[in-house]
Amino acid sequence: MPSEQFRMETLQALRSSRKGQLIYCREWDPGEEILEGVRAPPELSPYSGWVLEQLLSRSPKEGPHFASSAPEEESAPVTSHVSSLANTASPTSLLLSRPLSTEAPSDAQDCDEWRDLETNQESVPVPPPSKSVEVEGLIRLHEEIQRLKGKEELRKRLEQQEQVVKAASEEASELLKRFDELKELKQHQEYQDLKQVIESSSKETQGQQEKLKEEHRRRAKLLNRKLREAEQQRQRQEELERLRKEESQEWLRRLYSIQEEVLRINQQIGVHNRHKDLPGVDFSAYSNRSNQICGEVSGLVRVASERGFPAQVDMGSAEQALLEMQGLIASMQQEIGLAMEEKRRREEEAAAAAAARERQKELQKQELAKAQVPSPTKPVGGKSPDTGLQVKAAEKTLQWYHQLQKEYDQCVASFSGLADSQDSQVKRIRMDLQKAATIPVSQISTRAGSQLREIFDKINNLLSGKSVHSGGRNVSVTQHPQGLAFVYFKLAEKFVKQGEEEVASHHEAAFPIAVVASGIWELHPKVGDLILAHLHKKCPYAVPFYPALKEGTPLEEYQRMLGYQVKDSKVEPQDNFLKRMSGMIRLYAAILQLRWPYGNSQGSHPHGLNHAWCCLAQMLNMEPLADVTATILFDFLEVCGNALMKQYQVQFWKMMLLIREEYFPRIEAITSSGEMGSLMRFKQFLEKCLQRKEIPLPKGFLPPSFWKL
Repeated sequence: MPSEQFRMETLQALRSSRKGQLIYCREWDPGEEILEGVRAPPELSPYSGWVLEQLLSRSPKEGPHFASSAPEEESAPVTSHVSSLANTASPTSLLLSRPLSTEAPSDAQDCDEWRDLETNQESVPVPPPSKSVEVEGLIRLHEEIQRLKGKEELRKRLEQQEQVVKAASEEASELLKRFDELKELKQHQEYQDLKQVIESSSKETQGQQEKLKEEHRRRAKLLNRKLREAEQQRQRQEELERLRKEESQEWLRRLYSIQEEVLRINQQIGVHNRHKDLPGVDFSAYSNRSNQICGEVSGLVRVASERGFPAQVDMGSAEQALLEMQGLIASMQQEIGLAMEEKRRREEEAAAAAAARERQKELQKQELAKAQVPSPTKPVGGKSPDTGLQVKAAEKTLQWYHQLQKEYDQCVASFSGLADSQDSQVKRIRMDLQKAATIPVSQISTRAGSQLREIFDKINNLLSGKSVHSGGRNVSVTQHPQGLAFVYFKLAEKFVKQGEEEVASHHEAAFPIAVVASGIWELHPKVGDLILAHLHKKCPYAVPFYPALKEGTPLEEYQRMLGYQVKDSKVEPQDNFLKRMSGMIRLYAAILQLRWPYGNSQGSHPHGLNHAWCCLAQMLNMEPLADVTATILFDFLEVCGNALMKQYQVQFWKMMLLIREEYFPRIEAITSSGEMGSLMRFKQFLEKCLQRKEIPLPKGFLPPSFWKL
């Protein structure tokens, strides 16, 4: 059959073509790539021009038959539009009517193009196609049919996809609405739950706050009760501490009195030890034992002073020592009595020897008087004929000295009614006032500045007429008209006595006593005048003033004027005398440079460094005394030298050179070999200070940190 043969030829031509030679994968799954290939515009082979030229050069032979037979075979599987296109157009006409363009025509253009082919089929003369052209036309017709079918399928799939997307979008919109509703409901539920939680938490917090407030009130009450108990405990402790301190001070005073009694008994033993002329008596054992006991008691006093109060064991030991000393003196006196009996029996035989001894004693007294006072032989003006130095104080200094002694006597007379009264009530007032004035001074120590301030306030309140607590009772100077004068006198006396006893034993104690005395002096000048009067009476070298022996003056009275203690016609040892003078001079030198730190800083010192300079100059203008002048100058310069150095600078060093070059040789000339101790100590001090060009601060000087304690 021709159609069958034509098909075979067509297939053979397709196999021979470039596309037919391509290898296709039978398992390949066509997809979008097929559709993309269908959408692309049809293209002719690069040899299409040559083929058309060949066709045009030939005459048509079998064109109608080929044109009429091909569409019949292909019209079955295509649509009505494609079949009409195949029946009205031949492959040759298709090849000639379509331009050789690479652009893909649109659907409308395709329809119009086919319509033009149908209308102009008969009018356009077509050259008779060859067989290859007809095959190529059929191929192009088949490709166009496949392209249209693909486009139709793509359109349907796009419409289906749009319907699916629209349905999915509507479903998603509904789901989103449902999700928003659920989310809003959940948020509302969460808000309600949170609100309930907040309300319950607020109620719980309020309950906890109420509980805390109640707990706070309970704890505040408990704390207030504890504070009251602590305050009461503190007050009880303070009261116990005050009682303990008073008891300690009482024990300390008792210890001092025991020491004084022991020393007095020791002096008596020393006095009795001089009775070596008594037959068959040896007091060396008594003397040695009494000296041992005195050393033990002094050690107890020193330990108690350092500790601030004596222990009960120390008090027992001191009492035992006192009893032993009393036993010693009693035994010694008994032996002396027996010896005196023996002496009386031999009195007639020793009459001549006794007379000789009396004459010897008189000579010793005269020698003592000559040793204590420079020779009264002097020219007018009070100066030594060969040295040019004075043997007595300047007239102005003497007037000042006598004026202070006059005030001293007037003060004693002003409270004579209180002092001499035998009335029990007045006696009690006198005793209370004396304790209130002297006990605080005895409590002064280097422990802390706060303690000194309490003592100062207590003394100042007493002198200001306020009531103070002392001995378990409230005491005031207003209890008696003469109470203030009595307290003035006793207070000044106690300050000087502390210098005589406490400072003499512990040099560093001078500064706390001096600073309190200076503060009281500044507020109550009468006390300062009485301190000076007491000091001059016990230590005339602080004036300086060297009393002269007047005709008719008893020797014992003159020795008291020089500062010696005379008891039972016996003069104290020289070492004890120098020790007491040293303590009082050190206290005076400390008062001259110290001021109460809480007083009026704008005012001047009531008795400052200008008096120290005058006192030092007066000493150097007077003839030195053996053993006394070296001790006084050393103690005065060691305590007050640093302050004088800072105040007077070059002038002070000139005076120091004067002491070394001119005055020291005078002291050395009158010092015996047994009195070289104080002289050598003074010489070493001078050399050391002049070598270093500095006088160090004295031991025990109160630093600024002391007042922070």
